[in-house]
Amino acid sequence: MQGIEHFLSSISDYIWGYPAIILLLGTHIFLTIRLRFIQKYITTAIRYSFLPAQKEPGEISHFASLMTALAATVGTGNIIGVATAISAGGPGAVFWMWLTGILGFATKYSEAVLSIKFRIQNENGEFVGGPMYVLERGLHSKFFAILFALFTVIASFGIGNMVQSNAMSNMLNESYKIPTLLTGCIVAFLTGLVILGGIRSIARVCELLVPFMVVFYLLGCIGILIIHYRNVPDSIILIFKSAFTGQSALGGFLGASVRSAIRYGVARGLFSNEAGLGSAPIVASAAKTKHPVHQALVSATGTFWDTVVICFLTGLVLVSSGAWMQSSSPVEIVRNAWSSFSSAGNASLSIALITFVYSTILGWSYYGEKAWEYLFKEKSIVIYRILWVLGVFVGANLKLNMVWTLADIANAFMAVPNLLSLVILTPIIVKETSDFFLNKD
Repeated sequence: MQGIEHFLSSISDYIWGYPAIILLLGTHIFLTIRLRFIQKYITTAIRYSFLPAQKEPGEISHFASLMTALAATVGTGNIIGVATAISAGGPGAVFWMWLTGILGFATKYSEAVLSIKFRIQNENGEFVGGPMYVLERGLHSKFFAILFALFTVIASFGIGNMVQSNAMSNMLNESYKIPTLLTGCIVAFLTGLVILGGIRSIARVCELLVPFMVVFYLLGCIGILIIHYRNVPDSIILIFKSAFTGQSALGGFLGASVRSAIRYGVARGLFSNEAGLGSAPIVASAAKTKHPVHQALVSATGTFWDTVVICFLTGLVLVSSGAWMQSSSPVEIVRNAWSSFSSAGNASLSIALITFVYSTILGWSYYGEKAWEYLFKEKSIVIYRILWVLGVFVGANLKLNMVWTLADIANAFMAVPNLLSLVILTPIIVKETSDFFLNKD
C-alpha cells in the first residue's frame, strides 16, 4: 500500500506541477484576451450578485448560487493552502496567487456561460447543467461528458467530503480532545439534514453560513493586521518585490527563487479558486437567469472573493505577523499568526476552519450529486445522498492520505475535458457576451 500511495503521490505532484499551471493559466490568459478583459466588469458583476431574484427560469437566486459556489471554494486552501505556498515559494507566492484570481475571472465566467446555455430540465423539472452537458450538447462528445462526471464524483467524495471531515475531526481532537467518533456523528447528521432537501435547502444554509464565515474570518485578519500595522507597508512591498526577485528564509524556502514563487503561488491559487476545474458552473446552472452572461458574471466574482480578497489578506497576515519566518510547517505558520491576535486567536481560527470545512462539504455535495445524476439518473439520487452522509462519518475516523491523492488526481482530470470545451467553444462565449452587452437594458 505504501508503494501504491507513493506512486499516486508522484502522479499528483507531477500533474499539479507545471502541466496544470500551463493548462489552467494558459486558458485564463487566452480567454482574458478573447473576451477583451472581461474582468473590467467586476463592479457590475458584484452589483448583479445582490439583485433580488426574478421570475426567471431556474431554481435559486443569483446570490444563493454564488454563496453555494463559495461554500465549496472557500475552504482550508484559503488558510493552510496560502501558508503552504509561502513556505515553499516565499512571500512572492502571494502575488502570483493573487494574479490567478484576476485572470481566473475570465475562465470561471466562460464556464458558467456555456453551462447555462446548454443546461436542461431533468425529469423533476429542475434546471441542471455543468461541463458534462456542455461536452455532450456543445461538443457532441458523450465519452468526455461521462469522464468528467465520473471524475467529479470521485473528486467530490475525496476533496469535498472525507478529506474535509477528517481535517475537522483531527483539528478538534488535537485542540480540544473531542473524540473523532463524536465529530463524525455530529457532522454527518448535520450534513444529512441539509442535503436531503436538495439544492434549495443547501442554498438556504449557504446564504446564511457563507457571509458569516467570510466576514468573521476577514475581521480576524484585519484584527491581526491592525496589531502589526507597522509591518503592513513593508510586507506589501516584500510580497510584490519577492515575486520578481525571490526571497530566502527559514526551512522550505531556503534559496527560494522566482520560479518557485511562481510555481507554488500559481498552483495554490488555481487549486483554491477552482477556475477551470468545472465545478462552480454546476451550481451556476441552477440559478434563475434570463441570459447566460448575467449569471456568469455573478459566478465569476467567486474568484475575486476567494483569491483576490481572502487569499491575499491571509498572505498579508502571515507575512506581516512574521509567522512565515518562525516555522517551515504551514499549520504552525497559521497558528503562530493567529496566536498573535489575542488569547482567543486560536479559538477564532478553529471557528473559521470549522465553518470553512462544513460549507465545503455542503457545496461539493451538490457538485457530486449532479454528476451522479448525469451518470445514473434522478432516481438514484437518494443512494448518493446516503453514501455522502456515510462518507462524512467514515472520513472523520480514518487516515486518508491515499484518498486525498486520488481526489487530487481526479480534480486535475476534471479540468482537462472542461478546458477543452472552453477553448473549442470560445466563439459561442464571445457571441453570447457581445449579445448581452449590446442588448442589455
